[in-house]
Amino acid sequence: MAKKLPKTDVVIIGVGWAGGIIASELTKNGLSVVGLERGKERVTEDYYMAHDELRYALRYDLMQDLSKETITFRSTEKIRALPMRQYGSFLLGEGLGGAGVHWNGQTFRFLPYDFKIRSMTEERYGKDKIPPEMMIQDWGITYDQLEPFFDKFEKTTGISGEENPLAGKRSNPYPTPPMLHTPSMKMFTEAAKKLKLNPYTVPSANLSESYTNPDGIARAGCQYCGYCERFGCEYGAKADPVVTVIPVAKKTGKFEIRTHSYVRRILHTGGKATGVMYTDLTTGEEIEQPADIVVSTGYVFNNTRLMLLSKIGKPYDSSSGTGVIGKNYAYQVIKGTAAGFFEDQFNLFAGAGSLGMGLDDYNGDNFDHSDLKFIHGGNIAHTVTGQRPIQNNPVPEDTPRWGKEFKANSLKYANSVLSVGSQGSSMPYRHHYLDLDPTYKDAYGDPLIRITFDFEEQDRQLARYLSDRCAEILQEMGAQNIMKLKELGPYEITTYQSTHNTGGVIMGENPGNSAINNYMQMWDMENLFVVGASAFPHNSGYNPTGTVGALAYRAADGILEYSKKGGLLV
Repeated sequence: MAKKLPKTDVVIIGVGWAGGIIASELTKNGLSVVGLERGKERVTEDYYMAHDELRYALRYDLMQDLSKETITFRSTEKIRALPMRQYGSFLLGEGLGGAGVHWNGQTFRFLPYDFKIRSMTEERYGKDKIPPEMMIQDWGITYDQLEPFFDKFEKTTGISGEENPLAGKRSNPYPTPPMLHTPSMKMFTEAAKKLKLNPYTVPSANLSESYTNPDGIARAGCQYCGYCERFGCEYGAKADPVVTVIPVAKKTGKFEIRTHSYVRRILHTGGKATGVMYTDLTTGEEIEQPADIVVSTGYVFNNTRLMLLSKIGKPYDSSSGTGVIGKNYAYQVIKGTAAGFFEDQFNLFAGAGSLGMGLDDYNGDNFDHSDLKFIHGGNIAHTVTGQRPIQNNPVPEDTPRWGKEFKANSLKYANSVLSVGSQGSSMPYRHHYLDLDPTYKDAYGDPLIRITFDFEEQDRQLARYLSDRCAEILQEMGAQNIMKLKELGPYEITTYQSTHNTGGVIMGENPGNSAINNYMQMWDMENLFVVGASAFPHNSGYNPTGTVGALAYRAADGILEYSKKGGLLV
C-alpha cells in the first residue's frame, strides 16, 4: 500500500519549461506546490568544461533511459508495433529542466493561421482543400488572445531577435537585440532579398547580451561555443528552466521539488483529481501525494500515457473517429532541405543553437496553395549551430563512401558546406494516433505508449516543395554543388529528424473534439490541467517551445483563477 503524504495545494508532474513556469507563477501568488520530476537534480555547474560530444550527443547523457521506459512504433494499424531500443528519430529528455536543458533555443511564435487553421483554410480555398482523413481543427484560441503570453515568455527568457515581417503582430519588440551575423548568414540574407523574400534573424534563447528579466534573474551573453543542442549551457546564456523560472519558484519557499519521482497514476474520484501516485526511484517505494489541483506538464508521450493509464478522458478510437485521448498525433517534415558545397571556408565549428537567418514566405498560409497538393508549409532557415567533429562529415553525394577520394573530400568540405533547411508542418490524420501498447511494458509493469504514424502525400508534396525552395536560395548564395531531396520515403524511426512530437491531449472549442479547453483544463475533470505540446491539434512549421511557454503562462492564469472560484473556466 502506498505511503500517503500531507495534502498540498498543487502537484505538478514534470519540472521542465511548462512545470517550471506554472510553479513560478503559482508560488508567487501564494500557492504551495510540489513538483515531481523522475530525473535527477541539475545545476549549471554540471556543464563546466563539458564539451564532450561523445557523452552528450552520441551517448545521450541528458536523455531518458530507454531500458526502463520507451515507446513502441508501427507505421500502420495492420502491423505489430516494436519498441524503440535506441535513440533515432527523436530524443526524450529527462531530469530537472527536461528538454528545456538540451534544446537549441530557437523560440518562434506559431502563426495566426495555425490557431484558426480549419476555418481559414476553408475560407480561402473551400472545404474540398482538406482531405477527408485530415483532422485539422481550430485550437479554441486565437493568436491575439495568446499574444500577451508569448510576450511574457519572451521577457522571462530574454529572447534575442528582430521583427519577422510575415508573423503575427507583436505588442513589444524582443527584449534583447538579434545575435551577431556570420558571413554565411549575410550570404543567406542577400540571396533571399534578391529572390524577393523576407529574411530575419532567428529568435534566440541564447542571449545576444547580458540581460536581467522581470523576475530579477540575471544571465550572461552567449559565447558562440556551438555546444547547445543535446548539451546544457555552462554559461547560463541559453535560457532553460533551471536558470530562469525554477529559481523564482524556489525563492518563494513554497515550491518543493522531488527528483527521482516517477508518477504512474493520477488519482481521482467522483470526477475530480485527488492527487497522484508515484514511485520513489531511489527506494522503489510507492507514494501518494494528495492535492487540490493536479497539473501534468510532461512530454507529449508522458502526458498522453498518464491519461490513458489513469483512465481519464475517453481514449481515441480510429475506427469510429470518436474519443479524444491519443488523438491528433503529429510529427514534423524535416527532410525538405538542401546542402550547398562551396570553395570558400567558413568557421562552422563555432555558433549557437539558435544562431541563424530564417524566412516564412513558404510557411503557414503566407503563399498561395491553390495549385498545390498540400496545405500549410514550413520555416526555411540557414542556421550556424556549430559543427562538432564526430558527427560532422559532409561530402558531395557522388563521392565514394570510403577510400582516398572520400578522405580528400572530407577534408576539403569540413568547413565548406552550408545547409538551408526547412521545418515542415505536420497535419493530423484519422489513422495517426497514440494508445497503450497491448504487449510491451515498462520496468514497472505498465504498458508503453504506442505510436501509429507514417508520412502522407501531403508530407511528400510539402517536402519536395520546400527542398526546391531551399536549393534556390543556395543557388543564389553561389553554391557550386547542391544536394536536395528527390523523394520523401516512408517515415522511419532510426534516423534523427525532429524531437517536435505533438498531440494526444489536444485543446479545442468543445469536449466533442478535444480533451482540454484553452486554459489547458480537462473538460472532464476541472481540477486537472494538462500542459505542453500534447495540447497542439496539429504541428506547425516551427520549433514548439515558444508556443508551449505561452500556453503554460495562460494555464497558470487559469489555475490561479480556478483556485479561487472553481468550475470550468470556459
